[in-house]
Amino acid sequence: MTDANTTYDLVVFGATGFVGEILSRYLLDQADEDALKWAIAGRSQSKLDNLSKALGPKAAGLPQLIADATDEASLRHLCTQTRVVISTVGPYALYGDSLVKICAETGTNYCDLTGEVQWIRRMIQTHSARAEKTGACIVHCCGFDSIPSDLGVYYLQQEAQQQLGSFCDQIKMRLVKAQGGFSGGTVASGINLVKEASVDSEVRQALVDPYSLCPEASSAHTHPPVLIPVKYDKDFQEWVTPFVMAAVNTRIVLRSNALQQQPYSEKFQYDEGILTGGGAAGWFVAQGLKRSMEGLGLAAAFSPTRWLLENSIVPAAGSGPSVESQQNGFYDLRFLGRTNRGGKIQVQVQGDRDPGYGSTARMLGQAGISLAKDIPESAKGGFWTPAALFGDNLIARLEHYAGLTFKVVDVQTQDEW
Repeated sequence: MTDANTTYDLVVFGATGFVGEILSRYLLDQADEDALKWAIAGRSQSKLDNLSKALGPKAAGLPQLIADATDEASLRHLCTQTRVVISTVGPYALYGDSLVKICAETGTNYCDLTGEVQWIRRMIQTHSARAEKTGACIVHCCGFDSIPSDLGVYYLQQEAQQQLGSFCDQIKMRLVKAQGGFSGGTVASGINLVKEASVDSEVRQALVDPYSLCPEASSAHTHPPVLIPVKYDKDFQEWVTPFVMAAVNTRIVLRSNALQQQPYSEKFQYDEGILTGGGAAGWFVAQGLKRSMEGLGLAAAFSPTRWLLENSIVPAAGSGPSVESQQNGFYDLRFLGRTNRGGKIQVQVQGDRDPGYGSTARMLGQAGISLAKDIPESAKGGFWTPAALFGDNLIARLEHYAGLTFKVVDVQTQDEW
C-alpha cells in the first residue's frame, strides 16, 4: 500500500474502550507534535459520538470510522484508509484474528498491546508469509508488556557494547517498585489464556517453551523456564519472586535476539522477577506472591472457579484505574547484564505513570506514530518486536514524549568487582 492510497497516518481501533479512550486523549495532545492525521474507529456510532464529546473541544472534527472486529469487509475498508492501525480490542485471542489478517493482506502496518503469547504465535504462523509479501509491519506487545523489557534489554546491550566491548550473554530484570491497577481487559486476557491451555495441548506446549515465538532455526533450546523460583538475589541483596509478565516478556526479548540474527548470543539467557526485600520478611512476601499467582492460575483453569473470578472477584471488562491513579502510578525496573569477558552493567528504566494504562497508552501511541513516521520505505514486512524494528528511534520518542527514562547506573569490568 502506498501513501497515495491513504487518508490517515493512523487509526485507533477500539477507541471507545477503556485503553482506547486514554490513548485517544494522549494522541490529541501528541498529534500537533508530529503533524499527525488520525481517526478513531469502533463498531458503534453513538459510542464514537460520546467519546468525541468526552474528549472535549480539541476533538471537534476528529474523523470517525465504523468497523467491527467480526466484519472483514468493514476492517478492509478501514485498512485502505490508513498507513497504521493501533488496536486496543481484546482479548485479542477472541477478537483480534480478522484485523491482523486484513492488515497482512493489505500491507497496513499494525500494533497492539496484547500479552497473549498463544495468539501471537498463531498469528505469526498464519500470516507471516503474507505480511512479508505485502510489506505490512506487524508489532505486538507495545504496552508495558513488552516495551520496557524489550527496549530495556536493547538499551543495556548497546551500552555494554560501547562501554565493555561486547554484548551481555546473560541479563536479568528486576521490578524494584511499581504502583498501578489492573483492568478487566487484562484479567480477561489472562483467564482466556488459561482456558485455552486447559483444553489445547499445543497451547500448553507453547507455554512451556521459552522460544515459542522465535523462528525455529534460531531456537537454541538451552533457556531455563521463564518463571524463576523464589530465591535470594545476591546482586540486589533481596529475595526475588516470579514476575507473571515474564511469560510474555522473556519470549519477546528472545525473539528480538533471533530477529537481529542473535547478536547478544546464540545461547543468550534472560529472566525477570520482583524484588521483595531482604531477610525473613522478604522471603515470606516472595512466597506469598508466588502462591497467590499460582492460586489465581489454578482457579482460572476450572469452570466453576473461573466463573467466580469473572463475575465476582476481578474487575469488569472495560473498567480500570481512575485518572488520578494513572497519574500517580509509576514503575522502576533494573536490568543487570554480564558479558562472557567478565564485565557487568546495570541500567534503569522508569515510567512516570501507572504501568498498565497511563504509561501503556503512551508507549502504544508512540509505537503507532513510529510505524507511521519513522519506518523507512525499505523496511521489510513481517512480524516484528519493538526492539528489532524500532530500536533507538522509539527509545528517543519514549523519553521525549512518553515519560520514560533509560539510564546506566553502574558499569564494572571483571577487575573492578
